[in-house]
Amino acid sequence: MNEAPGVSGEAARRLNPRIIDTDWLVLTRMQRVIAGLADKLARPGGVALDFGCGQRPYESLFLARGCRYLGADFEEDSEVRIGADGLLPVADRSADLVLSFQVLEHVRDLKTYFSEARRALADDGLMLLSTHGTWLYHPHPEDHRRWTRTGLVAEIENHGFEVLETHPVVGPLAWTTMIRLTCISFALRRAPLVGRPFSALVAWLMNLKALVEECITPRWVTADNACVYVVLCRRKG
Repeated sequence: MNEAPGVSGEAARRLNPRIIDTDWLVLTRMQRVIAGLADKLARPGGVALDFGCGQRPYESLFLARGCRYLGADFEEDSEVRIGADGLLPVADRSADLVLSFQVLEHVRDLKTYFSEARRALADDGLMLLSTHGTWLYHPHPEDHRRWTRTGLVAEIENHGFEVLETHPVVGPLAWTTMIRLTCISFALRRAPLVGRPFSALVAWLMNLKALVEECITPRWVTADNACVYVVLCRRKG
């Protein structure tokens, strides 16, 4: 796997997934959408605040476009350490972009989360987020919700933002195959010696199947039945 400079481990896997990864298709499509939006949104010298940065998988996309990237999380080594109360120790209107990738489903207090994101954004700033429409339960450390497209847009707009674009990632034919693959791979990897090689082969075959299913799924179906939604929004008022 080719890793971006300074990117390793899980972050590199998310940025450049392998076809033997169970979530290869959704990560590949997400990366493509996020990179395309970064091309449009990132500007040299602009501040990109990644709110809940985790392993920082997309940091390199914004650094490469000249942004000043700030990772915000609960860990001490983050540039911005989120308080136990969910508050960000940053000045008002100090970020040109607020990024939030696969965080929202894990947030217990959405009011505080969106309020802090809105406070941190410059008047002409934008928020770029992704979250699950459909997926398996995955606590990290908690897992609270999934959305329909309509529900997600309403949730965001109810918290002081205006949604500008929604990008659905992977439709129902493919994500049902991916969910089956995830469960099968989990079982296979527990088998000694042959479990992991066999799991990789099954993943390769089922990922190709999912790719075909994605290609034949009408866009209007995927629009309201996506595995992930990538959303671009701006603050109201």
